[in-house]
Order: sequence, then C-alpha cells, then structure tokens
Amino acid sequence: MSMNTSRNPASSNKAAGTAATRTASSRVEPTLLEAPPPVAGLVLDAQLHLLDRQVLDRNDVPVTTVDDIEITGIDFDEPIEPGSPAPTICALLTGPVLATRIFGGRPPESRWERIRWSHIADIDTVVTLGVDGDSLDLTWTERWVRDKVIGRIPGGRHDPE
Repeated sequence: MSMNTSRNPASSNKAAGTAATRTASSRVEPTLLEAPPPVAGLVLDAQLHLLDRQVLDRNDVPVTTVDDIEITGIDFDEPIEPGSPAPTICALLTGPVLATRIFGGRPPESRWERIRWSHIADIDTVVTLGVDGDSLDLTWTERWVRDKVIGRIPGGRHDPE
C-alpha cells in the first residue's frame, strides 16, 4: 500500500485521479464584498417574526393570529433587481386557513381579513395593535356568536358571581 504524503496539492490531485493541476501562479484571489447599504426602517424576517404570532389589541386582549402578510413594491415571481427599493409590508392577513393548511392550497383573497400595518404598535413575542380589537372587522364572528348564541343562554350575558 503506497501512501501519498506530499504536501503539494497538484500531486495529491493526480494521485486521486484528477487531471487538474494547480500552481502558485494560477491561484485565484478572493474578491472583497461591498458593505450592504444602510436599511431605512425595521428589518423583519417574516417567517420568524410575524407568521403564526398571536395578535393582541392595545388592552392585551387576544384578537387573532397572523396567517400571512401582504407586501407592496414587488411583483409575484419576479426577481428583485439590485438597487431597487425594498418591499414593504402593508398589511397582516388573517382568516380561515385551517382547511388549506391541512389539504393544501390558499384561501380566496375575499376570505382574508387585513390588519393595516399602521395599526401595529409593537412586534415582540406577540404582535401588539395600537387600536382596540373590537374596532376591527376581525372579531365579527366572535361578536356574532357572543350576541346571537351565548347571549341567549340563561346567564350568558354576565360573568358568574
């Protein structure tokens, strides 16, 4: 058994059966990368910081969860050209997505409820709104069930004593 103990990369490549030779004069020098431009605004990783986050209103009452985001400044399936302005989030989307997560697909656009980005007050482990949750159309089904179903049950209109 012969072992190649040479430190020359060209001889080890030949021993391994490759035809490539490398000399000191053909060494490729790495190019330095330019520093990224400064970013105006808050930089978010949508999947990490937004999707599936609980949304609370300004009174810390749970409202919904974030199911998707709506972005402006970018065309669908088009590459973003270098130097072009960054896309911006204009709304958080929520809606009936359980069936589409199980069976695949996407709900129709008319089924999404939108939370305007201007209503967002803070993003942390939860997304906090700067408005009351009852002022949004997001909770209409909960209000309807409370008023039309739960409210008709004896004792359903007040807290237990």
